[in-house]
Amino acid sequence: MIRDQRSQGRHAILRELRRRGPVARVDLADSTGMSQATVTAITAELLRAGLIEEKQTEKPSGGDVRRGRPRVGLQVRGEARLVAGVKIADRTISAALVDFAGRLVAEARRPLSAREQSSEDLCADILATVRRAAEDQALPMADVAALGVAIAGIVDADHGLVHWSPALNSRNQPLRDHLSDAASIPVFIDNDANLVAMAELFFGEGRGCDDFLVVTVESGVGLGIVLGGRVYRGTRGCGAEFGHMKVQIDGALCRCGQRGCLEAYVADYALLREAALSPGHQSSGEPLRDVSALLERTKSGDPIAASILERAGRIFAMGLANLVNIFDPQLIILAGEMTQVDYLYSEKVIGMVTGQVVQVDSPPPRVVVHRWDDLMWARGAAAYAIEGLEALALEALSDHAA
Repeated sequence: MIRDQRSQGRHAILRELRRRGPVARVDLADSTGMSQATVTAITAELLRAGLIEEKQTEKPSGGDVRRGRPRVGLQVRGEARLVAGVKIADRTISAALVDFAGRLVAEARRPLSAREQSSEDLCADILATVRRAAEDQALPMADVAALGVAIAGIVDADHGLVHWSPALNSRNQPLRDHLSDAASIPVFIDNDANLVAMAELFFGEGRGCDDFLVVTVESGVGLGIVLGGRVYRGTRGCGAEFGHMKVQIDGALCRCGQRGCLEAYVADYALLREAALSPGHQSSGEPLRDVSALLERTKSGDPIAASILERAGRIFAMGLANLVNIFDPQLIILAGEMTQVDYLYSEKVIGMVTGQVVQVDSPPPRVVVHRWDDLMWARGAAAYAIEGLEALALEALSDHAA
């Protein structure tokens, strides 16, 4: 029991330093509820292990050292580890190298060899992108201590198993094991929307917020759930599949193989598919390349394009309202590549959400649009790897103490 309490204390202190650091020992005791003696003992262990470091947080008043000693705080030691995070997008792959404190050190982006490929080929693409990021800053690959991977699809994060992903040409792939064998370092893999939520928790709009949702719209629709300051994944790793919420019985075909999913009416491939099948657009002989082109037709007064986007907005609003009614979060963050276009993020759509949630005598959750690119997803994957690496380091401390 004592060992378990000490292990929990180490995790609690590191978590608090990531959220607030640098923090004085006395303030750590107040915020964690531990005694000052326990905080002193645990932080001494973490200092000896090189995971944290001291930092002067306040100067003596008036600049006169005789009037008081400077206050010494503690913070996560960035130089302790170098960690990589990777985001696998529809056509590209992005890598971010960060230090143990989460500060960005290097980045790289390159095209995927194929939009759908084997687990082994995808591993080669991932490592080539990480290698490019390291080489750009003259960093040896041997310095990379762990790797986090964000991939679209249904992922069992605990076992590193990808049940299904549009990036892979077969199901139930042990991608984590393949990648760990190829890289010879610990690998941590999860659904990309979960790691967006982690990115927001570590670096973005979710800092300081314990309960929030992140909804992402790119080539698919994803959901990251943070409850009590932690990412919720579900028992089978598919507890946040917002894009595969059913909105129509025997409806449009989704790329997951089922019908009637929300994604099949909202994602870019679904909109372009519907546009291509509409009579007016078939006769034009000019297939649309992306959603921006569909938006341009809407602005030009094309009624078919306008109806496609209008229906997508209504279905998306209905889905968001359902999320609010289920979770009642403090905050909803709308993020991802498709925030660059506003067919799902307009005031009209947000207004439809407000009108469909359960009405009580308090305001609905705040909705924020956070526009960022694949690098933020990669940083979320790196944050996940930091969390996993931290757990391994603390486990080693516990084994040493036993």
